[in-house]
Amino acid sequence: MQVIHTISELRDALATHRQRGFVPTMGNLHDGHLQLVRQARELVGPAGAVVASVFVNRLQFAPHEDFDTYPRTLARDCELLEGAGCDIVFAPSENELYPELQGYKVQPPAELADILEGHFRPGFFTGVCTVVHKLFNIVQPTLAVFGKKDYQQLMVLRRMVAQMALPIEIHGGETRRSAQGLALSSRNGYLSEAEKVEALRLSRTLKSLIAHWQAGERDVAAMEADALRSLRDAGWVPDYITLRRQHDLGPAVEGQPLVALGAAKLGSTRLIDNLEI
Repeated sequence: MQVIHTISELRDALATHRQRGFVPTMGNLHDGHLQLVRQARELVGPAGAVVASVFVNRLQFAPHEDFDTYPRTLARDCELLEGAGCDIVFAPSENELYPELQGYKVQPPAELADILEGHFRPGFFTGVCTVVHKLFNIVQPTLAVFGKKDYQQLMVLRRMVAQMALPIEIHGGETRRSAQGLALSSRNGYLSEAEKVEALRLSRTLKSLIAHWQAGERDVAAMEADALRSLRDAGWVPDYITLRRQHDLGPAVEGQPLVALGAAKLGSTRLIDNLEI
């Protein structure tokens, strides 16, 4: 496996590979990331190249968020990626990817990017789309794999690829969970052992929301309010608990595939999760 830090070196290394699978990450990897790499490996086949990027993207962090403290664990990440079947790790410096102020940015449509995560993290999806589009231009993959745990992000990126006519297949990887059911996240490392147990409440809350819908309740606003109240009563600070249509995150409609999504702070750690119906 090669570890490459510059755009020119990466392009040289990929020159002979027509099939390229790509998994963008911010590092501090867990088995959820590695499963995306394994999925890319299977999709491109033995003759293709699998590239994973490791880059903590400043553009998607708000000033009060954890950009400066986000764990940088490149050596460990590279060991894990090699074991998962990655061929090339692209780990650029900030100066390599953003040699000057990034004045040109990709602005996703407000109806998808300014709700839910975008509402509580203004500018987040602009930062994500800008860096992913730039990485796509550099790697020029035939396919890319993103985790379904970041459900709205996957939807935003699918829309970007479709509307910008990028010749890239976008694949979603299923959310990986601990044996207890906690969705794997790089930020789980911020949790104490007691908080890791309490963190299971988020997925239980989403399951309860789904159960009420499946039992015939249709006052979604009241169901969501009850779910938010239950988290607050347990000491959480929730941003949203909601039931939406899978295909566009619009209001829940009977007879259409739905997804329950939630984001909430437990202590100082913000967690997200989702469950499809």
